[in-house]
Amino acid sequence: MIENRHRPSRPGRRFPGSIVVMGVSGSGKSSVGERIAEAYGYPFIEGDALHPPENIRKMSEGIPLTDHDRWPWLEAIGRLLAESPGPVVVACSALKLSYREKLREGAPKRLAFVHLHGAEAVLAERMQHRTGHFMPTSLLKTQLATLEDPTGEANTVTINIDQPLDAIVEEALAALGKM
Repeated sequence: MIENRHRPSRPGRRFPGSIVVMGVSGSGKSSVGERIAEAYGYPFIEGDALHPPENIRKMSEGIPLTDHDRWPWLEAIGRLLAESPGPVVVACSALKLSYREKLREGAPKRLAFVHLHGAEAVLAERMQHRTGHFMPTSLLKTQLATLEDPTGEANTVTINIDQPLDAIVEEALAALGKM
C-alpha cells in the first residue's frame, strides 16, 4: 500500500511540458500524477476516464485489451495533449513504445514520461487492496507481458514504487527538474 508521510516540496525547476505518468495497473499512476500536478500547478487528467465504454467492459470482465482496442483511447489522450492550452499531467499506462510514440506525436511541446516500476508481488498487493477500480488483478500478468521497458527513451525516468508515496513523488520531481 502506498504510504503518505508528508507533502513533497514544490519543485525548483519544472519540466517545461506535459507529463505522462505511466506503468501497469496498480503502480500508482493516479496518486503520483495527482501529486506531480499539484506540485507543478498543472491540471491532472485521469487517462482511464477517456477509455471507451467497451474497453472498460472488457477489462472489468478480465479480458485483456488489444492494440486495436487501445488506439482510440491513445488518440483521445493525444488530442487532449494537443488541445490543452498549457502543460498537463496525464495518468496513462503507455505500455508499448508505439503507444508512447503516438502520445509524443500528439504533444505540441516536450513530453516527459515517469515510468512507475515495481515487482509483480507489490503491484498485485496494491491491486487487491484498492476499491472502485474496474481493472481486476487477473490482468496484471498480461499488462506486465505487454510492457516494453522505456529505459533509455528521451525525457523518461523510471521510479521504483517500493517506497512511500512522498519518496516516489520527490524522486520524480527531482528527475523531471533535471530534464
